[in-house]
Amino acid sequence: MEGKLTIKRIIGLFSISAKMDLMWLLRDTKFAIVAIIADAISNISVVSGVYLIALRFGGIGGMSVDEILFMMSYSTIITGLFIMFGASNNIHVSRIIGRGQLDHMFIQPLSLKVQFITCGFMPFTGSSNFIIGCVMLIISAGRLKLNITPWWIFMLIVYLATTMVIIFARAYLVSSAAFYAPVAAEEISSTAIEGTWQLSTFPLSGMPYFIQIPLLTILPEGFMCWFPSMCLLGRPPLNLTGLYPLIYALILSLIASYIFRKGLNFYVRKGSNRYVPYGFRR
Repeated sequence: MEGKLTIKRIIGLFSISAKMDLMWLLRDTKFAIVAIIADAISNISVVSGVYLIALRFGGIGGMSVDEILFMMSYSTIITGLFIMFGASNNIHVSRIIGRGQLDHMFIQPLSLKVQFITCGFMPFTGSSNFIIGCVMLIISAGRLKLNITPWWIFMLIVYLATTMVIIFARAYLVSSAAFYAPVAAEEISSTAIEGTWQLSTFPLSGMPYFIQIPLLTILPEGFMCWFPSMCLLGRPPLNLTGLYPLIYALILSLIASYIFRKGLNFYVRKGSNRYVPYGFRR
């Protein structure tokens, strides 16, 4: 019964966030549309650069132009999901910790987990990249003549969810530093995520092993779009199993959860020294 109530509460909070997003779109339509277009242009400029290189040279690292387009569509969908579900600081959680705003969440009649899951949901103003990515995926899948089955669609959803879990887990892992050094680590999650985007949009096919392996073990950039795309194309890289991203996401999540909880216990005992007599930090 408690689980059902929690799920119902989460759905209700998502509905509230969606309603607030729609209100912003209707109240300040001009600014909202500019923001939507800016997000779309920013992402398209990133993926189009890689695609144009592939188009100029007939592919990259053994991947054809259409396969590169498929990979870019996966990257665009991930970007769209990131914006829709992580537009607030629920992913850039080091900001909340570093600014001392975590105390504000403690007094809410909801658990931290529920608040982090539901805040920042923007299905109306944050869905442009997701829609563009889906269109690109349909075009690239058609050009590649992929055999789209219910199982393939299921695996696409699984890989997208896995990639999002890896993004969240890494963000919370590095954000744990803000519990101990709030000033220095306030923007550490932003730095980690931005670095991820810069490395993840380029295909690793054809790269030497000393580049590929670290980006599939120490760093998760290879899981942002390259590895899942190759699995969906039926060619898992490095003779690894298609379940490898799921295993990696599970291990990273367990490590991030342990370290974040340890930092949270430290925060509960020591508190934050970032309160100042103005604005939201009061």
